Order: sequence, then structure tokens, then C-alpha cells
Amino acid sequence: AMDATSAPQVVEYANAGVDFTPFVARWIPCSPRFVCLGSNPRNTGAFAVYELSKGKLKQTAKITTPVGIKCGTFGASFFEKRQLATGDYKGQLNIWDVAKPEKAIYSVRAHSSIVNCIDGVGGLNIGGGAPEIVTGSRDGCVRVWDPRQTAPVCSVEPAKGEDPRECWGVAFGNSYNDRERTVACGYDNGDLKLLDLRTQKLVWECNVNNGIVDIQFDRKDIEMNKMVVTTLESRFRVFDMRTYHPTLGYSSLTKKSHKSTVWVGAHLPQNRDVMMTLGGNGTLNLWKYRYPAKRTEDDGKGNAKGVMGTLDLLNSKRFSEQPIVSFDWSLDKPGLCAMCSLDQQVRVAIVTKLDKV
Repeated sequence: AMDATSAPQVVEYANAGVDFTPFVARWIPCSPRFVCLGSNPRNTGAFAVYELSKGKLKQTAKITTPVGIKCGTFGASFFEKRQLATGDYKGQLNIWDVAKPEKAIYSVRAHSSIVNCIDGVGGLNIGGGAPEIVTGSRDGCVRVWDPRQTAPVCSVEPAKGEDPRECWGVAFGNSYNDRERTVACGYDNGDLKLLDLRTQKLVWECNVNNGIVDIQFDRKDIEMNKMVVTTLESRFRVFDMRTYHPTLGYSSLTKKSHKSTVWVGAHLPQNRDVMMTLGGNGTLNLWKYRYPAKRTEDDGKGNAKGVMGTLDLLNSKRFSEQPIVSFDWSLDKPGLCAMCSLDQQVRVAIVTKLDKV
């Protein structure tokens, strides 16, 4: 157990009320500003920019888009371009220039219904290869996009005649050179699928018993190391993605936390073994993963299987009565984070002493 005086503290720095339902908070690369995206009362989209200035949060821009926005990422944007990719309620994938957000600079009908989740890779100097975006939808499809073209690079569709399962989470990983790249997809029935983009094949699937809400690799630009999968029923799982066993697949550990849906799992950009989870009860939990002495063991038949470490809770803090549905660590300032919650609040917090864990 950690000595309370040396444990990281989670301190609220500033907050502001918003006049829409916020779903996404994302820092604008290399700036003290972040975007908050969501849906207005009349189902139009809200796109607001907030700046940290003199200890307060100031809204510096707000535009209304034709359709409510559900998800967004800067992951496929070059630093200097600051281009935000968003998914909306009508299945549209749009890319916006944050400096001139009045009109999307790229637009494609990505899905036949709401785009629930999105991730990007190849931008922000993270990950080898060209920038790509992945979207997951209520229509049961997961599609990968090259922002220079309007047809998907790759599409994972439900089998013909099968009732489509809603995709709630997507994440890029394994992008450690110009060829390798993996997408993890999570569905409302707990199905988890791993897609190898180089071969365009599904290489692994399992079921985690609860609807998957969020997925993140601890790093996108290294050989797969760890992956967090957050779910309904107050649970999340950490998978060790370094070792694949022919029958057991990837090893994992499960944690019960937050007494409600675990909405987000977010690894600290400056230390991949530190992670924040966000709960439907308005709490933030900060965790540290500790590796085992040996990460693999022989199963007795000559196959290696992964050995899990442990997850220590460093701190927990309640910020809201309502679910905190989005969270983003700053790439520039370790410990600085932005979040939004369904009580129509955006918040910036600072997590201290992260260099000590």
C-alpha cells in the first residue's frame, strides 16, 4: 500500500457548465485548449473549444453542426494541422480543421446508423505508417478509413442473416512500423475481436461476459503490450497482449470497480503502466500495473502462456453525481487531464506526483 502523503492526488483545477450533452473531451495537440463535442437539445451537434486561462475555463469558440456528435479523435491528425475526426448520430465521419470548424474538410457516410466510437493512428507522431481512422457503429460494422480517400480500407461486417451486435469500442495498436497495425473491436454482447490490418484478417476473438464500453492499448506505437477493456457491470479487464497461447489466447485479469459502468480506460501518455478508469458513479480511479517476475510460463506442452501482474489502486476521487463519459490526458503536460460528464460539466484536473509511482 502506498503512503498517503506520497500517493498521487487528483485535484480539480477548473470547471465550466455546458449548454449541451457532452460526450467527448479531447485536448487540441500542443495547446492549452480542448474541444468538447456533443448533442444539443434539438439533436444538432455541439462543437465547443475551451481554453485554460488564469485558472479558469473559458469557452473560446462554439459552433453548431447539423447532427449530434458522438465521438472524436485527433489520432490521425498531424500536429500542425490540428484536424479532428468525429462520428455522428447519422453515421457520418467528418474531419474538421479546429481553426476553421464552420465546415468539415472531409465527409463520408461511414455507417447506416450512429457512429458510437472512433480512434485514429499515424498522426501526432504516434505510430508508423499513414494516418488511419477506425469507426464502430450501431449497424454492427467496424470500418477503417484513410482520410485521403472516401472508400473504407477495410470493413468488418456482421455475418449475413446474423442479428448485428452494436459496436461500442474500437482501438488501434501494434503500429510499431510502417506495415503492422491492429484494431481491437468491442461489442454490446461482450464480444472482443482483434483484426490484423496487414493481412486484413480477424486473428483472435473472445467474450468478456459484459458489454464492452471502451478499449485502449497502453501504447499504439509499440508491439502490443497491454490492452484495457472496460465494460458494463462495474468491471474492466487488462489483457497481456505480448503472449498468445494457441488455445487460451491472451491472458487477462479482471477488476471490479466504480459500482457501475466503467466508461473509460485511459493510459497515461508519459507512463503506459499508469491508467485512469472512469465510472458511471462519477469517480476517477488511478491504477498502476505491476508486472510479474516472469511474464510467460510454459503450459507443459511447449507453449508459452502469459502471466498477469497486479493492478494497484493509487487513488480514487469522486467528481460528479453523473457518469463521467470522456477523459483525455494531455500529451504535453504530465498529469493534466480534461473530462466531461452527463451533468453538463467540463472539468480540468491535475494528477500530482505521477513521477513518483
